[in-house]
Amino acid sequence: MKDKSVLILYTGGTAGMVRNQDGALAPFNFQQIQDLLPEIHRLPFAVEHWAVDKPIDSSNLKPELWNQLAEVIHEKYEHHLGFVVLHGTDTMAYTATALSFLLQGLSKPVILTGAQLPIGDIRTDAKENILTALEIAGAANLGLPVVPEVCIYFDYALFRGNRSSKLSSDRFEAFGSPNYPKLAEAGTQIKFFQPFIQAVDQPFTFKKVTFIARVATLRLFPGITAAHLKAILSSDEWDVVILQTYGSGNAPSEPSIMDVFKHATQSGKVIINISQCHSGRVVQEAYEVGRQLSEIGVLGGFDLTMEAALVKTMYLLGQEPFQTENFKQQFARNIAGELSEFASNNH
Repeated sequence: MKDKSVLILYTGGTAGMVRNQDGALAPFNFQQIQDLLPEIHRLPFAVEHWAVDKPIDSSNLKPELWNQLAEVIHEKYEHHLGFVVLHGTDTMAYTATALSFLLQGLSKPVILTGAQLPIGDIRTDAKENILTALEIAGAANLGLPVVPEVCIYFDYALFRGNRSSKLSSDRFEAFGSPNYPKLAEAGTQIKFFQPFIQAVDQPFTFKKVTFIARVATLRLFPGITAAHLKAILSSDEWDVVILQTYGSGNAPSEPSIMDVFKHATQSGKVIINISQCHSGRVVQEAYEVGRQLSEIGVLGGFDLTMEAALVKTMYLLGQEPFQTENFKQQFARNIAGELSEFASNNH
């Protein structure tokens, strides 16, 4: 009898699907996991499972699930070596980021994984992803380094969850972490890159937060007009607008466009400048137009991913009543390793 265990939390997604007689995908019963993954019997720890009442397609994800998952992990924290969350790939990076904010002071791994092909398909990537995620989650029982973080494991690579993005819709290496190194790489052995793994520096805590979606995203494109921008920035529906700019944080310098930005910031809105590029960071001081943005109160988004910027905004809006300057100060603070200290300090 194995006296220690890892808990799998199943939310839905391709990894937990099998094809029925008609060839359509349907969620499998987790009681069958030992049959679908017989290798689990060889792990030196037990594998238990928990599932949402109704599996969801991750494109239908709502923030309520983030609190539900965090609450289950908090309740069962002392009973397991670690946790594996099976999740659809489309919104996995959002969930990983949210969990990193909700579950602070982790001393155990919380590993999100999924698959591009269902577990029953011949060429499925689900088996390797799930089995290695389980090994990393159960590291304390395998003599491997423990990764006390919320992570994404996919296609032989382990990434910090709040630094990850889905970069491909059809390749097995679907995820990347453009602005932060891998935490581990799986080959014949699992190689951990210890200098990049977060150290435990506070007690484990969970506090339920209502994620407030008073945020809009606005992507610049050649030919965008002041009228385009005003349609979003003048709305009372948003407290925060995430502006996806060019390169290191550049935007058109036309006076009419700058006037729209200025009016929005003067009215109390926060505009966060996030680059459209996958890698690199926003440096508003690099070019004249960036300096103009800084002068009118646009907040540089450092080296955050788009997913992290959005979830962090929703998280902070749920903490306390919105106040522009307080929000900016909190946003610039590193909460769970989502931004580089050099980026926030040099901003």
